[in-house]
Parts: sequence; C-alpha cells; structure tokens
Amino acid sequence: LAPVFALIALMLKLRERGPVFYAHTRIGKDGRSFKCYKFRTMRSDGDRRLAWVFEIDPIARADWNATQKLERDPRVHPTGDMLRRTSLDELPQFWNVLRGDMSLVGPRPIVMDEARHYGRHFADYCSVRPGITGAWQISGRSNTTYEERVALDLDYIRNASLADDLRILVRTVAVVLRRDGAC
Repeated sequence: LAPVFALIALMLKLRERGPVFYAHTRIGKDGRSFKCYKFRTMRSDGDRRLAWVFEIDPIARADWNATQKLERDPRVHPTGDMLRRTSLDELPQFWNVLRGDMSLVGPRPIVMDEARHYGRHFADYCSVRPGITGAWQISGRSNTTYEERVALDLDYIRNASLADDLRILVRTVAVVLRRDGAC
C-alpha cells in the first residue's frame, strides 16, 4: 500500500492546507480509547462551517443528531470528498490493525458520544476490537439508521466466525468499488 499512501499524501499536500493524516479518539476493545488514523478529509475551519449550517438548516441538524453524518458535509474539502467516496481515507487504519487497536473485520470504531446508541449493549461492543470493515459496511453504511447499525454490530459480535469474516472481506471489495453508501 506504500505507493497508494504516497500518492494520496502528495495529492493532499498539493491541493489542501494542513496535515495529511488525522487522528481521532475512538473507543476500542475493553472500552479502551485509541487514536484512529485516517487521511485528513476536512477543512481547517470545518467546525465553524458545520455550526453555520446548523444555524440555517434545522433539517441538517436533525439528520446530524440521528446519524452523526451529513450527505453534503460542509467540513469536507474537495479532495476529501473523493477520498471518502472511494473509502481511501480509511487506508491508514491498517496502521491501527498492526498496532492491535483494530482488526480487519468488526464493528466500526465509535466515539464516546455514539456509545449511547448501543445502550445496554455497549459492553457487547467493547468485547471485540473494532474493524476496518464489518457487517454495517456491507449492508448499506450511511443508508442505514443507527438502530440498524447497532443491530448489525450485535449480530456480528454474537455470531462471528472465520467464514463470516472472509465473506465480509470479499463483499467489502465489491461495496467499495460500487461506492455503496459512501459519503
């Protein structure tokens, strides 16, 4: 992956201001916090832009409160949009796998604010390492509700097997190539 990393890093340096990588605190196995790495896709004034959108668009605020995502996120720079739609922004998470913070397959890593969506099942989420891909990624990603995401994660956690992991890995390639549910 080194040539792909180098090409993306060069593209970000030439087109966008700021660092190439972004590290965000996520919740992992046993509830332990870790830095989840991605290629930086957001503008440096992203929080200000998001606050402005929330001031003028109550529907966007409601969408954000429900899913923690916006289809047209004002914080994302043009290169970042391309990286997100192709899922290339997540390639640095292979570093998290090598460090032992994540696995290839599992529930997506969440921030502490998202733990409320898991309710009494948060301990289940914390019983496994989060993954670069998982049941949610091959079942609609951003096109699903948070409730559906939690149900997919719980089903995976309770019924995980090597065969399921291999099936998810193979289906992930097709989902990424088709850009299903990417935003």
